Amino acid sequence: MGTGRSAGDFEEFAVSRHRALFRYAYLLVGERGLAEDLVQEALTKTYVGWHRLRDSANAEAYTRKAITTTAIGWYRRKAWHAERPRDDVPELPARAAADDATARIWLWEELGQLPPRQRAALVLRYYEDLTEAETARILGCSVGTVKSQTSHALKKLRARLGPDAELTIELVVAQ
Repeated sequence: MGTGRSAGDFEEFAVSRHRALFRYAYLLVGERGLAEDLVQEALTKTYVGWHRLRDSANAEAYTRKAITTTAIGWYRRKAWHAERPRDDVPELPARAAADDATARIWLWEELGQLPPRQRAALVLRYYEDLTEAETARILGCSVGTVKSQTSHALKKLRARLGPDAELTIELVVAQ
């Protein structure tokens, strides 16, 4: 590793950021085991490219991008076989109960129905609270693409969630 970054530096990065990386991966794929696999794959890719990082401060962005592109690739290869179709759409929880765990779980299930790039854009923008430019850098696309992916995803969620969509989305995103 000619740039002075060592395996110890990588280990320190991986240990210190694992929880945040896992949370991001879980929000993308919605399953603990799959999220853990995704983080491990992304960390492996980061380790392989560790010597190429000019600034170790970019390691997290590099790893998040690896998580995102790997997840998208997995979903493309799986051709959405993991999608669970349902004949009925659950009723929207009442306003008084919208801030409980049931509403959050229900919204995450709806997020899981979005295409991976749209889901990634929403998670990065609203859950991870990144700017459009930061989200674009992680997704490897333009700011305009982030805006359109986010817009399309929110439009789909609003159509599925009905008139109380804004309230439900705001409550879940805020947590």
